[in-house]
Amino acid sequence: MSIGADINPHAPRPGNAVVSRLACALVQPILSRVVRKIAARHPSLFARLGPHQRTDFLIDPVELPFALHLQPDPQALIFRAVPRDAAPPAGATIRGRFMLLLELVDSEEDGDAAFFSRDLEVSGDTEAVVRLRNALDDVDGSIAEETAGMFGPVGRAILARLRRAYPNHSEGPDPR
Repeated sequence: MSIGADINPHAPRPGNAVVSRLACALVQPILSRVVRKIAARHPSLFARLGPHQRTDFLIDPVELPFALHLQPDPQALIFRAVPRDAAPPAGATIRGRFMLLLELVDSEEDGDAAFFSRDLEVSGDTEAVVRLRNALDDVDGSIAEETAGMFGPVGRAILARLRRAYPNHSEGPDPR
């Protein structure tokens, strides 16, 4: 199933190959740290995924110069930034704006509504995507806040700034 009238996967993406590869190299140490700590704090995420622990998910924040490859196998966990032109074959692809994807991780946004409004594109194994969403919904607290907290006051400030820069659709523009 794939819907993407508002998200054209064939449109030129921000950044060229050099920028994409540089951005991947810069964010990879952060992603590695984050995934190890989140996995250690929330081992129940894996149980909820069942047979989809070995599914390769491609998470594509459309305004960033790279995509994210996730394989949530607790024995061989992968979470890495990849240039779009070098992305591995994905069992499931989730594509949308960065903040929408972040809000979906924290269950702050309704994935079904985002899908039907065409703000979110899902293709490939939709059962795997639903299992991933359900696993994330079961997490107590905010994964985004936990991640920001790993980087202390600077991380929390960056998350707060991102949330102000990308206001929630239902709240309207930030009044500041």
